[in-house]
Amino acid sequence: MRQIYLDNAATTPLLPEVRDEVIRSLTEDFGNPSSLHRLGLQSERRIKDSRNSIAQLINVSVDSVIFTSGGTEANNLALLGTTRARRRYGNHCITTQIEHSSVLNTFSYLESEGWDVSYLPVDNQGVVDLKDLENAIREDTVLVSIGHVNSEIGAIQPISRIGQFLKANYPDVIFHSDAVQSLGRISLKPVDWGIDLLSASGHKVHAPKGIGILYVKKGTPLITLQWGGGQEMGIRSGTENLTGIVGFGKAAQLIYQFMDREEDKISKMKMALVKGISETVPDAVINGPNPYEGAPHILNISIPGIRGETLLHVLESHGVYVSTGSACSSRRTKISHVLEAIGAPIQIAEGAIRLSLSYMNDLEEILLVPDILRKSVDQVKRFTRR
Repeated sequence: MRQIYLDNAATTPLLPEVRDEVIRSLTEDFGNPSSLHRLGLQSERRIKDSRNSIAQLINVSVDSVIFTSGGTEANNLALLGTTRARRRYGNHCITTQIEHSSVLNTFSYLESEGWDVSYLPVDNQGVVDLKDLENAIREDTVLVSIGHVNSEIGAIQPISRIGQFLKANYPDVIFHSDAVQSLGRISLKPVDWGIDLLSASGHKVHAPKGIGILYVKKGTPLITLQWGGGQEMGIRSGTENLTGIVGFGKAAQLIYQFMDREEDKISKMKMALVKGISETVPDAVINGPNPYEGAPHILNISIPGIRGETLLHVLESHGVYVSTGSACSSRRTKISHVLEAIGAPIQIAEGAIRLSLSYMNDLEEILLVPDILRKSVDQVKRFTRR
Protein backbone atom coordinates (compact mmCIF):
# COMPACT_ATOMS: atom_id res chain seq x y z
CA MET A 1 0.00 0.00 0.00
CA ARG A 2 1.31 3.41 -0.98
CA GLN A 3 2.00 5.82 1.89
CA ILE A 4 0.86 9.40 1.31
CA TYR A 5 2.12 11.68 4.06
CA LEU A 6 0.03 14.83 4.49
CA ASP A 7 0.95 15.87 8.03
CA ASN A 8 3.87 18.11 7.14
CA ALA A 9 2.66 20.99 9.31
CA ALA A 10 3.32 18.68 12.27
CA THR A 11 6.73 17.51 11.07
CA THR A 12 8.50 16.81 7.80
CA PRO A 13 10.64 13.89 6.62
CA LEU A 14 14.35 14.60 6.28
CA LEU A 15 15.49 15.57 2.82
CA PRO A 16 17.94 12.88 1.62
CA GLU A 17 20.79 15.40 1.50
CA VAL A 18 20.00 16.49 5.07
CA ARG A 19 19.92 12.89 6.28
CA ASP A 20 23.33 12.20 4.73
CA GLU A 21 24.77 15.38 6.26
CA VAL A 22 23.42 14.50 9.71
CA ILE A 23 24.86 10.98 9.56
CA ARG A 24 28.23 12.33 8.48
CA SER A 25 28.19 14.89 11.26
CA LEU A 26 27.32 12.26 13.86
CA THR A 27 30.44 10.29 12.96
CA GLU A 28 32.88 13.09 12.19
CA ASP A 29 31.85 16.20 14.15
CA PHE A 30 32.02 14.78 17.66
CA GLY A 31 34.27 17.50 19.06
CA ASN A 32 32.76 19.97 21.53
CA PRO A 33 32.39 23.32 19.73
CA SER A 34 33.80 25.07 22.81
CA SER A 35 37.03 23.03 22.81
CA LEU A 36 40.18 24.73 21.52
CA HIS A 37 41.67 21.75 19.70
CA ARG A 38 41.22 20.93 16.02
CA LEU A 39 38.10 18.79 16.48
CA GLY A 40 36.44 21.51 18.54
CA LEU A 41 37.30 24.17 15.98
CA GLN A 42 35.93 21.90 13.23
CA SER A 43 32.59 21.65 15.08
CA GLU A 44 32.57 25.40 15.65
CA ARG A 45 33.03 25.98 11.91
CA ARG A 46 30.11 23.67 11.17
CA ILE A 47 27.89 25.78 13.44
CA LYS A 48 29.10 28.96 11.79
CA ASP A 49 28.35 27.60 8.31
CA SER A 50 24.85 26.55 9.37
CA ARG A 51 24.16 29.91 10.96
CA ASN A 52 25.21 31.56 7.69
CA SER A 53 22.82 29.39 5.68
CA ILE A 54 19.85 30.15 7.93
CA ALA A 55 20.66 33.87 8.05
CA GLN A 56 20.77 33.90 4.26
CA LEU A 57 17.38 32.17 4.02
CA ILE A 58 15.66 34.89 6.08
CA ASN A 59 17.97 37.71 4.94
CA VAL A 60 19.31 38.78 8.34
CA SER A 61 22.76 39.29 9.83
CA VAL A 62 24.57 36.15 10.95
CA ASP A 63 25.02 37.29 14.54
CA SER A 64 21.26 37.75 14.98
CA VAL A 65 20.50 33.99 14.66
CA ILE A 66 20.36 32.16 18.01
CA PHE A 67 20.00 28.37 18.05
CA THR A 68 17.38 26.84 20.39
CA SER A 69 15.90 23.38 20.89
CA GLY A 70 12.94 24.23 18.68
CA GLY A 71 10.05 26.61 18.10
CA THR A 72 8.60 26.20 21.59
CA GLU A 73 11.82 27.23 23.31
CA ALA A 74 12.29 30.08 20.84
CA ASN A 75 8.79 31.38 21.63
CA ASN A 76 9.34 31.06 25.38
CA LEU A 77 12.69 32.81 25.16
CA ALA A 78 11.18 35.63 23.10
CA LEU A 79 8.16 36.23 25.35
CA LEU A 80 9.66 35.61 28.78
CA GLY A 81 13.00 37.19 27.90
CA THR A 82 11.35 40.34 26.58
CA THR A 83 8.86 40.82 29.41
CA ARG A 84 11.58 40.36 32.02
CA ALA A 85 13.76 42.89 30.26
CA ARG A 86 10.95 45.43 29.84
CA ARG A 87 9.03 45.02 33.10
CA ARG A 88 9.84 48.49 34.43
CA TYR A 89 8.48 50.10 31.24
CA GLY A 90 5.03 48.52 31.28
CA ASN A 91 2.82 45.60 32.18
CA HIS A 92 0.80 44.93 29.03
CA CYS A 93 1.22 42.51 26.10
CA ILE A 94 -0.85 41.81 22.99
CA THR A 95 -1.32 38.56 21.08
CA THR A 96 -4.16 36.83 19.19
CA GLN A 97 -6.73 34.22 20.10
CA ILE A 98 -5.35 31.70 17.58
CA GLU A 99 -1.67 31.47 18.51
CA HIS A 100 0.20 28.20 18.98
CA SER A 101 -0.02 26.68 22.46
CA SER A 102 3.63 27.55 23.14
CA VAL A 103 2.65 31.22 22.84
CA LEU A 104 -0.77 31.10 24.52
CA ASN A 105 0.42 29.02 27.47
CA THR A 106 3.40 31.30 27.98
CA PHE A 107 1.12 34.31 28.09
CA SER A 108 -1.15 32.44 30.50
CA TYR A 109 1.88 31.98 32.75
CA LEU A 110 2.73 35.68 32.46
CA GLU A 111 -0.82 36.53 33.50
CA SER A 112 -0.29 34.46 36.64
CA GLU A 113 2.71 36.69 37.34
CA GLY A 114 0.55 39.80 37.08
CA TRP A 115 0.93 40.73 33.43
CA ASP A 116 -2.09 42.07 31.55
CA VAL A 117 -2.56 40.36 28.17
CA SER A 118 -4.96 41.37 25.38
CA TYR A 119 -6.04 38.59 22.99
CA LEU A 120 -7.05 40.01 19.61
CA PRO A 121 -10.02 38.38 17.83
CA VAL A 122 -9.84 37.20 14.22
CA ASP A 123 -12.42 37.18 11.43
CA ASN A 124 -13.92 34.02 9.92
CA GLN A 125 -10.83 33.72 7.72
CA GLY A 126 -8.59 33.69 10.78
CA VAL A 127 -7.02 37.11 10.15
CA VAL A 128 -6.63 39.96 12.67
CA ASP A 129 -7.85 43.47 11.97
CA LEU A 130 -5.16 46.13 12.29
CA LYS A 131 -7.73 48.45 13.87
CA ASP A 132 -8.18 46.00 16.73
CA LEU A 133 -4.45 46.12 17.32
CA GLU A 134 -4.47 49.92 17.27
CA ASN A 135 -7.31 49.99 19.80
CA ALA A 136 -5.58 47.46 22.07
CA ILE A 137 -2.25 49.30 22.38
CA ARG A 138 -1.78 51.22 25.61
CA GLU A 139 0.90 53.40 27.13
CA ASP A 140 2.16 50.42 29.13
CA THR A 141 2.29 47.98 26.18
CA VAL A 142 5.76 46.46 25.87
CA LEU A 143 5.26 43.44 23.58
CA VAL A 144 3.15 42.37 20.62
CA SER A 145 3.35 38.71 19.52
CA ILE A 146 1.47 37.64 16.38
CA GLY A 147 2.19 34.44 14.46
CA HIS A 148 2.74 34.68 10.72
CA VAL A 149 0.98 31.51 9.49
CA ASN A 150 -1.55 29.67 11.62
CA SER A 151 -0.64 26.01 12.00
CA GLU A 152 -4.21 24.68 11.86
CA ILE A 153 -5.98 26.61 9.11
CA GLY A 154 -3.11 28.33 7.27
CA ALA A 155 -4.33 31.90 7.80
CA ILE A 156 -1.62 34.44 6.96
CA GLN A 157 -1.43 37.52 9.16
CA PRO A 158 -0.47 40.92 7.68
CA ILE A 159 2.84 40.85 9.52
CA SER A 160 4.60 43.44 7.36
CA ARG A 161 1.78 45.96 7.88
CA ILE A 162 1.69 45.27 11.61
CA GLY A 163 5.46 45.63 11.97
CA GLN A 164 5.62 48.81 9.95
CA PHE A 165 2.71 50.29 11.91
CA LEU A 166 4.39 49.52 15.23
CA LYS A 167 7.77 50.90 14.19
CA ALA A 168 6.20 54.11 12.85
CA ASN A 169 3.96 54.76 15.85
CA TYR A 170 5.24 52.70 18.79
CA PRO A 171 8.97 52.11 18.20
CA ASP A 172 9.59 51.00 21.80
CA VAL A 173 7.06 48.13 21.59
CA ILE A 174 8.84 44.84 20.85
CA PHE A 175 7.32 42.88 17.96
CA HIS A 176 7.65 39.08 17.95
CA SER A 177 6.34 36.70 15.30
CA ASP A 178 6.12 32.92 15.41
CA ALA A 179 7.20 31.94 11.88
CA VAL A 180 7.43 28.20 12.48
CA GLN A 181 4.83 27.49 9.77
CA SER A 182 6.08 30.04 7.26
CA LEU A 183 9.84 29.44 7.22
CA GLY A 184 10.76 27.77 3.95
CA ARG A 185 7.25 28.11 2.52
CA ILE A 186 6.85 31.90 2.33
CA SER A 187 9.65 34.39 1.82
CA LEU A 188 10.46 36.00 5.18
CA LYS A 189 11.84 39.53 5.55
CA PRO A 190 12.10 40.25 9.29
CA VAL A 191 14.24 43.36 8.79
CA ASP A 192 11.95 44.96 6.20
CA TRP A 193 8.84 43.99 8.16
CA GLY A 194 9.92 45.61 11.41
CA ILE A 195 10.18 42.34 13.34
CA ASP A 196 12.37 42.34 16.45
CA LEU A 197 12.11 38.65 17.32
CA LEU A 198 11.20 35.72 15.05
CA SER A 199 10.89 32.03 15.94
CA ALA A 200 11.39 29.08 13.60
CA SER A 201 11.89 25.33 13.82
CA GLY A 202 14.02 22.89 11.84
CA HIS A 203 11.73 19.87 11.73
CA LYS A 204 9.08 21.81 9.80
CA VAL A 205 11.53 22.27 6.91
CA HIS A 206 12.99 18.77 6.47
CA ALA A 207 15.65 19.11 9.18
CA PRO A 208 15.85 17.03 12.39
CA LYS A 209 13.62 17.51 15.41
CA GLY A 210 15.03 19.28 18.44
CA ILE A 211 16.53 22.31 16.72
CA GLY A 212 15.16 25.80 16.17
CA ILE A 213 16.19 29.43 16.00
CA LEU A 214 15.26 32.77 17.44
CA TYR A 215 16.12 35.78 15.30
CA VAL A 216 17.02 38.65 17.60
CA LYS A 217 17.32 42.08 16.03
CA LYS A 218 20.42 43.88 17.25
CA GLY A 219 19.64 46.00 20.30
CA THR A 220 16.45 44.14 21.24
CA PRO A 221 16.26 43.85 25.05
CA LEU A 222 16.20 40.19 26.03
CA ILE A 223 17.06 38.47 29.31
CA THR A 224 18.32 34.91 29.05
CA LEU A 225 16.30 32.09 30.62
CA GLN A 226 19.23 29.78 31.33
CA TRP A 227 22.72 30.35 32.59
CA GLY A 228 25.82 28.36 31.79
CA GLY A 229 28.85 28.57 29.57
CA GLY A 230 27.67 31.54 27.54
CA GLN A 231 27.08 29.76 24.22
CA GLU A 232 24.95 31.43 21.54
CA MET A 233 26.27 34.88 22.39
CA GLY A 234 25.23 34.43 26.00
CA ILE A 235 21.53 34.27 25.13
CA ARG A 236 21.14 30.49 25.15
CA SER A 237 23.81 28.67 27.17
CA GLY A 238 24.37 24.92 26.83
CA THR A 239 26.45 22.69 24.59
CA GLU A 240 25.04 23.08 21.10
CA ASN A 241 23.00 20.36 19.38
CA LEU A 242 25.60 20.11 16.65
CA THR A 243 23.97 17.47 14.48
CA GLY A 244 20.62 19.26 14.64
CA ILE A 245 22.28 22.55 13.74
CA VAL A 246 24.14 20.96 10.84
CA GLY A 247 20.92 19.39 9.56
CA PHE A 248 19.01 22.66 9.88
CA GLY A 249 21.78 24.51 8.08
CA LYS A 250 21.78 22.01 5.21
CA ALA A 251 18.00 22.20 4.88
CA ALA A 252 18.14 26.00 4.84
CA GLN A 253 20.84 25.92 2.17
CA LEU A 254 18.80 23.61 -0.05
CA ILE A 255 15.53 25.49 0.43
CA TYR A 256 17.23 28.80 -0.37
CA GLN A 257 18.28 27.28 -3.70
CA PHE A 258 14.93 25.79 -4.74
CA MET A 259 12.24 27.64 -2.79
CA ASP A 260 11.06 29.96 -5.57
CA ARG A 261 10.60 27.02 -7.91
CA GLU A 262 9.11 24.57 -5.42
CA GLU A 263 6.75 27.03 -3.71
CA ASP A 264 4.71 27.17 -6.91
CA LYS A 265 4.67 23.36 -7.00
CA ILE A 266 3.18 23.17 -3.50
CA SER A 267 0.52 25.75 -4.36
CA LYS A 268 -0.49 23.79 -7.46
CA MET A 269 -0.73 20.57 -5.43
CA LYS A 270 -2.95 22.30 -2.88
CA MET A 271 -5.25 23.65 -5.61
CA ALA A 272 -5.46 20.18 -7.16
CA LEU A 273 -6.41 18.83 -3.75
CA VAL A 274 -9.10 21.48 -3.29
CA LYS A 275 -10.52 20.85 -6.75
CA GLY A 276 -10.50 17.07 -6.35
CA ILE A 277 -12.14 17.13 -2.92
CA SER A 278 -14.85 19.59 -4.02
CA GLU A 279 -15.70 17.28 -6.93
CA THR A 280 -15.60 13.93 -5.11
CA VAL A 281 -16.74 14.94 -1.61
CA PRO A 282 -19.13 17.84 -2.31
CA ASP A 283 -20.27 18.15 1.32
CA ALA A 284 -16.71 18.87 2.49
CA VAL A 285 -16.34 22.27 4.18
CA ILE A 286 -13.12 24.29 3.98
CA ASN A 287 -12.26 25.90 7.31
CA GLY A 288 -10.43 29.21 7.46
CA PRO A 289 -9.11 31.30 4.61
CA ASN A 290 -9.92 31.03 0.94
CA PRO A 291 -7.49 28.37 -0.36
CA TYR A 292 -6.02 30.90 -2.78
CA GLU A 293 -5.24 33.33 0.05
CA GLY A 294 -4.03 31.03 2.82
CA ALA A 295 -0.64 29.39 3.25
CA PRO A 296 0.38 27.26 0.26
CA HIS A 297 0.80 24.06 2.28
CA ILE A 298 -2.18 23.88 4.69
CA LEU A 299 -5.78 22.85 3.99
CA ASN A 300 -8.29 22.34 6.81
CA ILE A 301 -11.59 20.64 5.98
CA SER A 302 -14.58 19.11 7.75
CA ILE A 303 -17.13 16.54 6.70
CA PRO A 304 -20.39 17.36 8.52
CA GLY A 305 -21.52 14.49 10.72
CA ILE A 306 -18.13 12.76 10.83
CA ARG A 307 -15.65 13.21 13.65
CA GLY A 308 -12.19 14.21 12.55
CA GLU A 309 -10.43 11.61 14.69
CA THR A 310 -12.52 8.81 13.22
CA LEU A 311 -11.82 9.92 9.66
CA LEU A 312 -8.13 10.29 10.44
CA HIS A 313 -7.83 6.62 11.41
CA VAL A 314 -9.80 5.38 8.42
CA LEU A 315 -7.58 7.43 6.10
CA GLU A 316 -4.56 5.97 7.85
CA SER A 317 -5.81 2.46 7.08
CA HIS A 318 -5.68 3.47 3.40
CA GLY A 319 -2.14 4.86 3.72
CA VAL A 320 -3.01 8.56 3.96
CA TYR A 321 -1.67 10.41 7.00
CA VAL A 322 -3.34 13.64 8.14
CA SER A 323 -4.01 15.30 11.51
CA THR A 324 -6.90 16.87 13.39
CA GLY A 325 -5.00 20.08 14.15
CA SER A 326 -1.74 21.26 15.68
CA ALA A 327 0.46 18.31 16.65
CA CYS A 328 1.02 19.90 20.07
CA SER A 329 -2.68 19.76 20.91
CA SER A 330 -4.26 17.16 18.58
CA ARG A 331 -4.30 14.46 21.28
CA ARG A 332 -6.72 16.51 23.35
CA THR A 333 -10.46 16.13 22.96
CA LYS A 334 -11.26 19.82 23.43
CA ILE A 335 -12.55 21.73 20.40
CA SER A 336 -9.79 23.57 18.56
CA HIS A 337 -9.40 27.10 19.92
CA VAL A 338 -8.58 28.22 16.38
CA LEU A 339 -11.81 26.91 14.86
CA GLU A 340 -13.73 28.28 17.82
CA ALA A 341 -12.17 31.71 17.26
CA ILE A 342 -13.22 31.83 13.59
CA GLY A 343 -16.80 30.95 14.55
CA ALA A 344 -16.94 27.38 13.23
CA PRO A 345 -20.06 25.51 14.45
CA ILE A 346 -19.28 22.72 16.91
CA GLN A 347 -20.17 19.94 14.45
CA ILE A 348 -17.75 21.45 11.93
CA ALA A 349 -15.01 21.91 14.52
CA GLU A 350 -15.39 18.33 15.74
CA GLY A 351 -15.03 17.03 12.19
CA ALA A 352 -11.95 19.01 11.16
CA ILE A 353 -8.88 17.40 9.65
CA ARG A 354 -5.75 19.14 8.40
CA LEU A 355 -3.94 18.12 5.23
CA SER A 356 -0.51 19.70 4.93
CA LEU A 357 1.96 19.45 2.07
CA SER A 358 5.72 19.63 1.67
CA TYR A 359 8.40 19.72 -1.00
CA MET A 360 8.58 15.92 -0.82
CA ASN A 361 5.00 15.38 -1.98
CA ASP A 362 4.23 15.04 -5.68
CA LEU A 363 1.18 15.73 -7.82
CA GLU A 364 0.72 12.07 -8.73
CA GLU A 365 0.02 11.05 -5.14
CA ILE A 366 -2.03 14.17 -4.40
CA LEU A 367 -4.43 13.30 -7.23
CA LEU A 368 -5.14 9.98 -5.48
CA VAL A 369 -6.24 11.59 -2.23
CA PRO A 370 -9.76 12.82 -3.14
CA ASP A 371 -10.93 9.32 -4.11
CA ILE A 372 -9.36 7.82 -0.98
CA LEU A 373 -11.09 10.51 1.09
CA ARG A 374 -14.44 9.75 -0.55
CA LYS A 375 -14.04 6.01 0.11
CA SER A 376 -13.04 6.72 3.70
CA VAL A 377 -16.06 8.98 4.24
CA ASP A 378 -18.37 6.32 2.78
CA GLN A 379 -16.75 3.72 5.02
CA VAL A 380 -17.32 5.82 8.14
CA LYS A 381 -20.95 6.52 7.17
CA ARG A 382 -21.65 2.81 6.61
CA PHE A 383 -20.15 1.97 9.97
CA THR A 384 -22.10 4.63 11.87
CA ARG A 385 -25.41 3.49 10.31
CA ARG A 386 -25.07 0.03 11.80
